[in-house]
Amino acid sequence: MTISRRTIRKRSPLHAATWSLLLLVCGFNLSGCRLGRTDAATRGKEVFETCTPCHGTDGSGNPAVGAPNIAGMNDWYVEEQLENFRSGARGAHFNDVEGMRMRPMALSLVSEEDVKAVAHYVGSMPPVRHVSSVPGDKQAGKQVYEICETCHGETGAGNQGVAAPRIAGVDGWYLATELRKFNSGVRGSNPKDRQGRSMRAVSRGALPDEDAIRNVVAYIGTLEP
Repeated sequence: MTISRRTIRKRSPLHAATWSLLLLVCGFNLSGCRLGRTDAATRGKEVFETCTPCHGTDGSGNPAVGAPNIAGMNDWYVEEQLENFRSGARGAHFNDVEGMRMRPMALSLVSEEDVKAVAHYVGSMPPVRHVSSVPGDKQAGKQVYEICETCHGETGAGNQGVAAPRIAGVDGWYLATELRKFNSGVRGSNPKDRQGRSMRAVSRGALPDEDAIRNVVAYIGTLEP
């Protein structure tokens, strides 16, 4: 079968239109991806506005209301803890004043997308570090920390593979408070909190008293992730 020049001339505009349409569709798809990312980032910032009364606009925290510096925290950890608050695995113990204050805030997140969006936004914020106010023997704390670094790492940078968050740069008063909660069972005793239960076992074994808690927190305050 022979194709004439006339046939080719008739089909050429159709081919051109087809290619133009394909390019247009691809362009919309690509711009849609960029828009989706932008919307997620914008939504995360919007959701974070409900966190600012306690954690501050820069995520630097406020010890007066028991809110730690969360800016730059691992997004996967922020997401995990928000889910713990939402499920009651954390923040449901009647002696966990700060946790009970945090849980309604977590429950106010209307969707899983909002949880992920705000967690990602928090993780993208520049970390705000404060000088530790917890006194302690740093050398003694360094010896105790040898147990902690198995999960949290030598520099306290954390390890997602074992669900251990970054602890270097986290407010010392907050670390001390949470370690006391683990030891007393206020945190880490709920069956739904698997990571918390593991942490509680380690904390109770390695940090038997207040001096041990203060010492290890003082040493953590010297770490640079």
